[in-house]
Amino acid sequence: MTGKEHGIGQESVALSLEELYQRYRKYSFAIAYRMLGTVTDAEDVVQDCFVELKKKPLNDLQNPKAYVAKMTMNRCLNLLNSARKQRETYVGQWLPEPLGESADLPADWLERKDMISYAFLVLLEQLKPMERAVFVLREAFQYDYKEIAELLGKTESNCRQLFSRSRRLLASEESAHADPVSSNIMSPSRIKVLERFTAAFLAYDVSAMLELLAEQPVFVADGGGNVHTVMRPMVVRKGVLALLTSRRVLTVLRERELVRTVINGEVQLVFLKEGTVREVLCISLAPDGEHIQDFYLMINPDKLGHIRV
Repeated sequence: MTGKEHGIGQESVALSLEELYQRYRKYSFAIAYRMLGTVTDAEDVVQDCFVELKKKPLNDLQNPKAYVAKMTMNRCLNLLNSARKQRETYVGQWLPEPLGESADLPADWLERKDMISYAFLVLLEQLKPMERAVFVLREAFQYDYKEIAELLGKTESNCRQLFSRSRRLLASEESAHADPVSSNIMSPSRIKVLERFTAAFLAYDVSAMLELLAEQPVFVADGGGNVHTVMRPMVVRKGVLALLTSRRVLTVLRERELVRTVINGEVQLVFLKEGTVREVLCISLAPDGEHIQDFYLMINPDKLGHIRV
């Protein structure tokens, strides 16, 4: 996108608060969710932004879209900086909140062009708040460096450095993940891998599971201290294999109703108990599309409220 498409540099257009909300709420949410990784916080940021706009003389807004982006980013950066202490005391591993396509959110917030794969959302957690802000604006929304500098109160040179640093930090992982998600939401190859995994998992089939795992798979679970689960990431192939085929670990998952649904724009696995979502397993495939690279198991009930099947 160019600056013109973003609204930067355009002449003022008098819009009512309701018109601004309808036009830019999806945009604000898309930025906030990428920045924060939680649906509830992203929703709160959107609401706070438009509550503040009530206090502004709207006729004075030269670039309403850019102003919304700046407000959204400022709130996200404040939240991320304060969240550091909270995550230091978080029990176990912290994972982003998965977002279901049928979640109870305005439909236009969930257009696939605005979705971000779960695996890529996890990758963004490696970045510091300001690095993440520059990366999101540049990579996801195609802002140029001058626009980013204006939005974040930085110099163009500083923004270029932050983006380059972010790309280097993610470089070792980025080739295995894509953002936005694949345009083929019901990819036959992905469905086949999920079917093979489900069969191997339910049958404790070591050979079949071994054939599915990438060379260096990763397994991460988030129970948030609310549910007992695997506390540390498993990063060794032998260990991941043992975990997924153990008759003593993750056994409760095999007692659930297992269904496929769309989460963050990709088909993933959901575990139900009496029709209620109790666990979500998001997987990312290796570049060959035939092996599983990452397993992200969400068990924390506080992060499952926006998954519907």
